Amino acid sequence: MKYLFALLLTLFYGLSYAAVLPQAEPVPGGIAVVPLSGSGQHAPSVYFNGQRIMVIKDGGQWLAVVGIPLNSTPGAATLQIRTDAAHQTSRTFTIQDKAYTTQRITIKDKRKVDPNTQDLKRIHREHRVMQKVFTAWHAQDAVPLRFDLPAEGPVSSPFGLRRIFNGEARNPHSGLDIAAHAGAPIHAPAAGRVAAVGNYFFDGNTVLIDHGQGLVTMYCHMQKIMVKKGQQLARGEVIGLVGQTGRATGPHVHWGVSLNNARVDPGLFLAPDTLAKLEEK
Repeated sequence: MKYLFALLLTLFYGLSYAAVLPQAEPVPGGIAVVPLSGSGQHAPSVYFNGQRIMVIKDGGQWLAVVGIPLNSTPGAATLQIRTDAAHQTSRTFTIQDKAYTTQRITIKDKRKVDPNTQDLKRIHREHRVMQKVFTAWHAQDAVPLRFDLPAEGPVSSPFGLRRIFNGEARNPHSGLDIAAHAGAPIHAPAAGRVAAVGNYFFDGNTVLIDHGQGLVTMYCHMQKIMVKKGQQLARGEVIGLVGQTGRATGPHVHWGVSLNNARVDPGLFLAPDTLAKLEEK
């Protein structure tokens, strides 16, 4: 019997499974899925713009799952690949162009558009806290790459909008805004660990969840935070309530996804039917 059990284990672990991948869209703010040469047991270490990249195995093939920053220039881009300390190679992929629309917004609180000196000091402190989370790397074999929606409601601002506040151009919209009603629950779209919580100048009450291998999700403008830093979360667990804190013109949750410190479109991690329903609202 023990020999049969050993044989079954060998067969089970020898099988190749197809990974659930995000939608590949190699544009600024999108994701490139780049096949890597070799099919060894250990994943190679891959870097892009100095940031380590997620690597997963799909049917015996190692794949680099690359987040592309919104400010990227279309054209050739290069991954640095390290199989061990003595062997380094590179792999090139192409970033395609994409035009995002422009959104004009009027903010009554003018400090949320032109912060004063004290505000800027606070903003820089908060930026350092969030960057520490976005640039962290936690090795993890099973990374969730298919998300549920964190809240129910229509999209009030899609990802990538070129935003103009009170007539002044600002950074593009780096997340997806869901206009849920105030007090509605916000759910973790997949399992992860709470990497940071806080009240931030622009983002209001905010939670950041680390899902492993440089994949981080962000939830802003909460009325109430209901989790603590370091807490392990299951898919669907309530992390807070929808609100209007920070720079917000109405109740909603700003849902951001960061992959290798690049803010990418959350819709790329949704199942096709979920995305279709969201776009219909």
